[in-house]
Amino acid sequence: MKTIKFENNDQMQVIGLGTWKATGEEVKRAVKDALDAGIRHIDTAAIYGNESEIGEALQEVFKEGKITRSDVFVTSKLWNDAHTKETVLPALQESLYKLQLDYLDLYLMHWPVAFKPGIAMPSNQSEYLSLQEAPIIETWTQMEHAKNEGLARHIGVSNFSKKKLKDLVAKAAWKPEVNQVEMHPLLQQNELVSYCNNQNIKLTAYSPLGSGDRSESMKGENEPNLMEMPEIKRIATKHHVSPAQVLINWHTQRNISVIPKSVTKSHIITNFEADRVPLDSEDMQAIASLDKNYRFITGKFFEAPDKGYVNVYDE
Repeated sequence: MKTIKFENNDQMQVIGLGTWKATGEEVKRAVKDALDAGIRHIDTAAIYGNESEIGEALQEVFKEGKITRSDVFVTSKLWNDAHTKETVLPALQESLYKLQLDYLDLYLMHWPVAFKPGIAMPSNQSEYLSLQEAPIIETWTQMEHAKNEGLARHIGVSNFSKKKLKDLVAKAAWKPEVNQVEMHPLLQQNELVSYCNNQNIKLTAYSPLGSGDRSESMKGENEPNLMEMPEIKRIATKHHVSPAQVLINWHTQRNISVIPKSVTKSHIITNFEADRVPLDSEDMQAIASLDKNYRFITGKFFEAPDKGYVNVYDE
C-alpha cells in the first residue's frame, strides 16, 4: 500500500477508513473489519459522535497483540465550538480520552468557522464567534502547543481554501501539514492542489464517492451520482473493477490520500484494494475533463453574514 510520508518519516496509508455518519456497534465493527483487511489509517472527528466506539475497537484489537498502537494512524478533528484559546487543548484531551489513546497521529481544525463554546450546531447567528472574536491564528497556536506537547504528532486543517491557507502559513510557527477537503472528479481543486504541493502540505480527500448516504437536508436537487457517470463506468469496465475503485484510485494517482466511508466489510476490502487499479494516462485525462467545481458539501449550513461567514470556501 502506497503511503504519504511526513518530514519526520511518519507514514500515512494513502487509503484510509472514513467514519462520518457511522456510529455505535456499526462503526466499531467497521474499524475492526478495516484493520483486519490491512487498513492502518482511521479518520474520525469529535462531531461524528463515534470516538468512544472507535476507541473500544482499537483497544480490543491492540489487546489481541497482532496490531499495536504504533501501527495505526489515527486522525481526529477539533470541532467549531472549541476554537478559543482556552478550549482547544481540553477538546483534544476529550478526544484522546474517548479514543483511549495517549496521542493522535493527526489533529485537524475541522472548519474555519467558530461557534460559542458548548454550541454543537448554532440555531442563530448570535451563537457564532466571528473570526475577530476567535482568530484562526489563535486557535492554530493552541494546535501548535498540542504538537509541541506530544498530544498530536501532526497538525493540520480541513475545509480551508487556498486564501485561508496562505494567510495561516504566513502567520504560523508550524504550518499545517495536511488539508482535508472534499475532492472527486467533479471537484478537482487543481489550484489548491498545486499550492499545497508547493508548500509541502499533504491533501486528504473526503466524500470521494459523493457521500450519497448523508442526510437529505444536506443534499441539493438532482445531485449527480459519481458512480453512474459514463466516463467512470467506462474506465471501470476497461479494467474489470468497480466505479468506486476508479474514483478512489484517482486520488492515489495524484498523491492525495483518500478516506472513503463504508460499514460494509466487502466494500471496505474493495475500497482498500483500489490502489491496485492500473489507471493509465488516457484514464487520467478522461477524468480530468470532468471537473465542474461541483460541491456536495456546500458549506451553506455555516453561512452567518452578521458574523462574517458568507462563503466558507472563499478563494
